Amino acid sequence: MKLLLTSGGITNDSIREALVGLLGKPIAEAHALCIPTAQWGHPMLGPGTVRRSVAGEPPFDLMTSLGWASLGVLELTALPSIGEERWVPWVREADVLLVDGGDAAYLAHWMRESGLAGVILSLPETVWVGLSAGSMVMTPRIGEDFVNWPAAPDDRMLGVVDFSIYPHLDHEQMPSNTMASAERWAADIAGPAYAIDDQTAIKVVDGTVEVISEGQWKAFAG
Repeated sequence: MKLLLTSGGITNDSIREALVGLLGKPIAEAHALCIPTAQWGHPMLGPGTVRRSVAGEPPFDLMTSLGWASLGVLELTALPSIGEERWVPWVREADVLLVDGGDAAYLAHWMRESGLAGVILSLPETVWVGLSAGSMVMTPRIGEDFVNWPAAPDDRMLGVVDFSIYPHLDHEQMPSNTMASAERWAADIAGPAYAIDDQTAIKVVDGTVEVISEGQWKAFAG
């Protein structure tokens, strides 16, 4: 699987160009599935934000409203009840999975519970575009500060990549997301990590990591 791990979605031309490069075709020819599951686990999100995210309405218009050839919704909480023979073909036929933000621990739980966590490892050409929690879920750990789901056993994620992500650096609506906070977080993570703002993404292909940015970011060696 090819990864484009963002903080805020497809927010600038550089990130959009990286997405097109990963797809190997224009966005208008690519078929997408949106995964909004992480939103249900976050106390500040719910039906209204899920609807706006899927519909691509501002300010949630930086993933689903890019002009895809087709766009469907894949709700992970439904998958265990319908059987892999139905949903796995949907995933395999998609060019890109657009994985929304919310609570990363809740998303990780349902990726494991649904079976998607195993399926994605067999999709070398599919592009995974994460937004915030949708990016963090691919990392080894997110740190306790980012766990909001009360039933989460810990902060461990799927570990598809070997680095952690601190998103929304210096975001105007998140005044606590400062570089100083990111540095404290990175010390607790005690592993390779990146702090990225909403104008930054991390591209990962065959283990090669590249930062795509028109904003601010910092790498931590761990």
